[in-house]
Amino acid sequence: MEVDEVMCLPRLPRVAVCGGTHGNELSGVYLVREMLKVEKKVVEEEEEPVLVMIVLSNPRATQQCHRYVDTDLNRCFTHATLNGPMSDTDPYEIVRSQELNTLLGPKGSRQAVDLVCDLHNTTANMGMCLITYSDCDWICLHIFRHLQKEIPDIPMRFIHFDVSNKESYSLDSVGKHGFAMEIGPQPHGVVRSNIYTAMKDGVQHMLDWVRLFNSGTMFKGGFVDVFTMVKHIDYPRDSVTHNITAAIHPHLQDRDFCLLHPEDPLFQTFSGETLRYKGKEPLYPFFINECAYYEKGIALSLARKRRVMVPSIRVETEQEQQANDHEYSSEEEN
Repeated sequence: MEVDEVMCLPRLPRVAVCGGTHGNELSGVYLVREMLKVEKKVVEEEEEPVLVMIVLSNPRATQQCHRYVDTDLNRCFTHATLNGPMSDTDPYEIVRSQELNTLLGPKGSRQAVDLVCDLHNTTANMGMCLITYSDCDWICLHIFRHLQKEIPDIPMRFIHFDVSNKESYSLDSVGKHGFAMEIGPQPHGVVRSNIYTAMKDGVQHMLDWVRLFNSGTMFKGGFVDVFTMVKHIDYPRDSVTHNITAAIHPHLQDRDFCLLHPEDPLFQTFSGETLRYKGKEPLYPFFINECAYYEKGIALSLARKRRVMVPSIRVETEQEQQANDHEYSSEEEN
């Protein structure tokens, strides 16, 4: 790809902002409640309106201030789950995932919303992160660059989960483009004004970018550091009871995205022994000691960092869109 090449991408007429996918992550819950006061607000632009859909993803869990009612909603959006048979005994979140897929999708179809922004909090010291399943979704990467420029006082990272579209499991995967906006640290069941404000600003700048893109603004390319998840590490556990036997080491706690080298302190056992990282390469830890991941057997995740060249982009002209639609229809017929 030439550095000065400009890619033309389809307009983004429908954007979904979702909160409460986890009912105890309260920044997104309260932000969505505020935005629902002007639900389905259409902002008129020079050429075409932007429809902003505001969704409270998991109403029952939100009402109870629990992460979920029966099962984690944000693991229910795989192709198999969304297309499986339904029964009266299905967990609430399985039913809700199919409702959301009908509302915002269907996943993988041309009818799906153009962009899904799903709002989350973490107890880990991660600042603001955009989490996606692609390291070459130029829309998401340009939004990330825009947020970096507009909110320079908040540490910001772009996390990539290398998972196929069929196996991608979170709500944001339903849209043509999508990401989770993850902000912390914030305890679950609590709302902190600084974290709430950061999320509110992030959503507003994201929507501003979409309107600029749709109006024809050309965005110059550049480089983004992408953290691709490599593996999870569980806590040390008792071989009989499976109870954890150690906590995150004090030298590692709150040091998300600080490079972890082999033999660095990783855990401290409850008897006081230091357990060290035995990996073969330095990696970047994140989601360190995330409260919600104790049940998933994850003490932290590890990522590799690499620099990705993001091309310049602009919205397709009407003529370019018609040509691409014709080409897409021909491919479908064949």
